[in-house]
Amino acid sequence: MNARTEPAEAEPVTPARPPVVRELLLVAGLFAVYKLGRQLAADHTGEAFRDARDVWHAERWLHLPGEGAVQSLLLHGDGLAEAANAYYATVHFPATLAFLVWLYLRRPAHYTWSRRVLAAVTAAALLLHLAFPLAPPRMLAATGLVDTARVYGPSVYGPPQTDHLSNQFAAMPSLHFGWALMVAIGLIVATRSRWRWLWLLHPLLTLLVIVGTANHYWLDAIAAAALLGAALALIQAPRRTAATDTAGGRDARELVPAERRVLVGAGR
Repeated sequence: MNARTEPAEAEPVTPARPPVVRELLLVAGLFAVYKLGRQLAADHTGEAFRDARDVWHAERWLHLPGEGAVQSLLLHGDGLAEAANAYYATVHFPATLAFLVWLYLRRPAHYTWSRRVLAAVTAAALLLHLAFPLAPPRMLAATGLVDTARVYGPSVYGPPQTDHLSNQFAAMPSLHFGWALMVAIGLIVATRSRWRWLWLLHPLLTLLVIVGTANHYWLDAIAAAALLGAALALIQAPRRTAATDTAGGRDARELVPAERRVLVGAGR
């Protein structure tokens, strides 16, 4: 009897990781350009407050919920306000960095896609910061909101006149929210767990924090989501294959059935 075998499926090819030194230099360069751009827009105080009043009135005209409704939940106790301030100050960059490092190590193709999307959103945000300087709601007396970071701590900002490390008039769009939303979308696209949709809790919590601490208006988050949507429409996500699912390029759930067919055919 002649053993009949089926041709084995080709071994999936693992997507190549970009050179790590190049990626570090690229990310550092993008961050430096972004910080420089924020500083260029830091002196438009009068314009920033005029834009803030316009945004506040636009939200009321659109019947968006008042930011004070969220903040009132934080002001029930010092602990909630302090936790929200700490989240705002410490989660933004580390969470995004951890996301990119994990993708780089485990999903190289998704890493490249996510890095491009984040770079596009950040570049567009920089242009908007330059064109539309905006004072955050904590600075606008008309909002009646409390600067929770100043009152309860911790705070990442000093007085605008002496704070040379950040541009506090770059409220729109909110990159806190835009980056958090991309982290969630990137992990949902790159993984298969039935629980992966829970990653959406990260941008949801971020949204409540940035609004409740009076660092951003609702429209800041809406603008960030719009920019992210445009970037996702223009930059195509990689296709899901066995090679993109594991660092070794093999997904047992997909490859084992094929190998089983070869073994069964060889035994006939």
